[in-house]
Amino acid sequence: MRRAGVLLHPTALPGPPGCGSFGAVAHGWIDALADQGIKAWQLLPLAPTDGLGSPYSSPSGFALNPWLLDGDQLVADGLLQASDLETLPHPPGADGFDLTLAAARAQALAGLLLQRQPHWPEAVQRAFELWRHRQADWLVDHCRFTVLRQQRFGEPWWQWPAPLARRHQGALRQLDRQQAPALLQEALLQWQLQQQWQTLLDHARRRGVQVIGDLPFYVAHDSADVWSHRRLFSTTAGGRLRQQSGVPPDYFSATGQLWGTPVYRWPLHRFTRFRWWLRRLQRQLELFDLLRLDHFRALEAAWCVPGGDSTAEHGVWRPSPGWSLLRKLRRRLARARGSEPLPLIAEDLGVITPAVERLRDGFALPGMKILQFAFDGNADNPYLPDNFQGSHWLVYTGTHDNATCIGWWQGLPEEQRQQVQACIGAPVQAPGWQLLELALRSRADWAVVPLQDLLELGDEARFNTPGTSQGNWSWRLRGGLDSIRGPLQGLGELARRHGR
Repeated sequence: MRRAGVLLHPTALPGPPGCGSFGAVAHGWIDALADQGIKAWQLLPLAPTDGLGSPYSSPSGFALNPWLLDGDQLVADGLLQASDLETLPHPPGADGFDLTLAAARAQALAGLLLQRQPHWPEAVQRAFELWRHRQADWLVDHCRFTVLRQQRFGEPWWQWPAPLARRHQGALRQLDRQQAPALLQEALLQWQLQQQWQTLLDHARRRGVQVIGDLPFYVAHDSADVWSHRRLFSTTAGGRLRQQSGVPPDYFSATGQLWGTPVYRWPLHRFTRFRWWLRRLQRQLELFDLLRLDHFRALEAAWCVPGGDSTAEHGVWRPSPGWSLLRKLRRRLARARGSEPLPLIAEDLGVITPAVERLRDGFALPGMKILQFAFDGNADNPYLPDNFQGSHWLVYTGTHDNATCIGWWQGLPEEQRQQVQACIGAPVQAPGWQLLELALRSRADWAVVPLQDLLELGDEARFNTPGTSQGNWSWRLRGGLDSIRGPLQGLGELARRHGR
């Protein structure tokens, strides 16, 4: 099915102070898409963020972002009292994004859940305990890690006292006893996050909206995953990086990009039959209809840089067992779903080798095309719609890492502007909408547009600028959902015109 979709992270939705949530506005967003026949919603990772708000450097590869818990929904479900919400931080004029406020409200809601939990009906208590048992393989260590980080005021795990950093069983048992209420509180928080997300996902499926998630390839060095499975990552016994991730020098950067996350010790993943990876992928595939694999090329080979280096210049390419991992995932999913294609999308941007393409095509995974990358003067540019091979693609005007289309157009040299206009066949007056129509009429199965381009916003609404640490992840829709119904209607009409 040819689909049109919109890229929008839930934190950018209007609603509660601090950031968006999984509550009524998110359900209204699904309805607004479905009412116009828009069949796909793509978002960024739903994981907890790092200290700068990035969901791509998360302290957990399994947990959900506490900021997104909706207090009104907790009241509607009978888990909190309406009066409880009056105790939450709510400074005046807090309709923009506020990382500190979002975290404070999430922590306050978690405390209220712990306070009210003894008074819930027995059936609710049983439902929680059943969920807690089923998720124990990641939840136990996530809760321990989160509580310890709070106790240690955000100190990274390799600086904790050695018995905790190295996970001595006696120290962990003592933690479980002494911090039982705090551990329970974190489990309650994750339970309700998943309940609210599942309700939203079910609503999207009923309305015919496909939900596309996102999974970073690497996990953060300071994460529950590395702390609890250190042998699977390239770190020393004390937590120091042996090998770290990145990409080599290129046209854009003379020293490459250094990401500072540990690379995988693939021989041990093979030895364990990829148990950790398969659990991670299956967890994410329970949360979404389709899952985009960020930095897909690292499943074929990864750029590995010595752990003590400060640039990515001296790395080497090391092979990854992507074929073995994806075959195991396909067999496991086939037992549960039948012989369906893998519900994965390959983020195959940048310099991609034939070996990476063979891996992508060997599992029939759709790849990505970005129209902002198409106009470099080369007639064989693979991002030009006329050069798409087949239809198994997601085509975007831009992604969360790009400038908005207006910002892109404003910075474009005149020669490239002429190329854009020649491709469109008309003068460019509305860059986002005109690139969008190129995407919609292309042969790609999915055409996705960031909401900022539908709203014709400039780079003040850009969501992320790679390589920078300030001002990212913070754009938020103002004015409520009524302000976007017109642009969504326009998208729906264009989509239908082009058979989507």
